[in-house]
Amino acid sequence: MDVKVLVAAHKNYAMPKDELYLPVFVGKEIHPDVNQTFQGDNTGDNISAKNPTYNELTAIYWGWKNLDVDAMGLVHYRRYLSMNHRKSLDSVLSKAQAEQLLADHDIILPSKRRYFIESNESHYLHAHHHEPFEVMRQVITDKYPEYLPSFEKVMKRTWAHMFNMFVMKKQPLDEYCTWMFDVLSEVEQRTDISDYSTYERRVYGFLSELLLDVWLDQHPQYSTVEVKYVFMEHTNWFKKGGKFILRKITGHA
Repeated sequence: MDVKVLVAAHKNYAMPKDELYLPVFVGKEIHPDVNQTFQGDNTGDNISAKNPTYNELTAIYWGWKNLDVDAMGLVHYRRYLSMNHRKSLDSVLSKAQAEQLLADHDIILPSKRRYFIESNESHYLHAHHHEPFEVMRQVITDKYPEYLPSFEKVMKRTWAHMFNMFVMKKQPLDEYCTWMFDVLSEVEQRTDISDYSTYERRVYGFLSELLLDVWLDQHPQYSTVEVKYVFMEHTNWFKKGGKFILRKITGHA
């Protein structure tokens, strides 16, 4: 099976040696001179120039439109799928492991991120501007009303598959990307983010993290399997939690 997992990166960084992985420099159209080693997301059919607002989705779009593979996925340069909790590039999900999982399943997902005391909707609204979220709900209502029950169901959950990390076989990947990018494109057309901070301008990438589970709920015919995810660097959860609380109280990053 020909499987390729893109590693979204915005700077030079160590990468796994396994042939499963393809490092992709996101926003290459904006920063053409930063890295000459990784694949740029600005070749062929691409939305590289939208990286400041679409985040790692520019890599997903590039891979979806330009790679001819049996399955494709995405991880981040410091966050990987793994069968264990070891923080080593040598222990991340391998090609052999991915192929074994995809022999019995259509989609590989990271383990659920649990909020416990907050729903997906309240967590998002406490951390970000409200308008794009409400516009997204309206877009789904207008263009994809059959998805609305799944949307409301997922927004009430206290867990989600986050980070836009996954590995999908070709058919579900094409179906998901077609739907997800159309929803976000419509939201983009209906919102004005000109006065948003640099952080909040990443809005379409933030919104997309909520759409994966909506799409999955609407398509139970596809078999999924979860694996662990690991951060390659130490995460200061006290600092990260402090920033979230600050956003929750002030509405600013």
